[in-house]
Amino acid sequence: MGFILSKSMNENMKNQQEFMLMNARLQLERQLTMQNEMRERQMAMQVAWSREFLKYFGTFFGIVTIALTTGAIKGKKPVFLFPIVPLGFVLTYQYDLGYGTLLQRMKGEAENILGTEKEKLQLPGGMITFESLEKARREQSKIFISK
Repeated sequence: MGFILSKSMNENMKNQQEFMLMNARLQLERQLTMQNEMRERQMAMQVAWSREFLKYFGTFFGIVTIALTTGAIKGKKPVFLFPIVPLGFVLTYQYDLGYGTLLQRMKGEAENILGTEKEKLQLPGGMITFESLEKARREQSKIFISK
């Protein structure tokens, strides 16, 4: 009789462990999906911001280019054309970010860094551990207690 009861309890415990494992896996998958959704939305907002900025900066760039070119021609001073160069770089960068392939190139470079230059990504002092957190917590609590 005790053997049957013990066998039933072991089977029940095994089923409960499997259920808990499945539940933990499902929760982790949901968290990963949510984090990915948030990342995608943040990236979409960044691209949208860049496109909106490009509209305003493009207008500014056009007006400034016309004004500086006119000033250079009328005043016969080509030095007025120099500000167009750095402004053109900013305009090109914003266009590339909003409509070009900058994000794909950045992703490729990030994958390259992850694959070949892992040492550059290490935290100073190494990975945070439970022991290091506990040590810092104990020292901090000593400071608060001694005051």
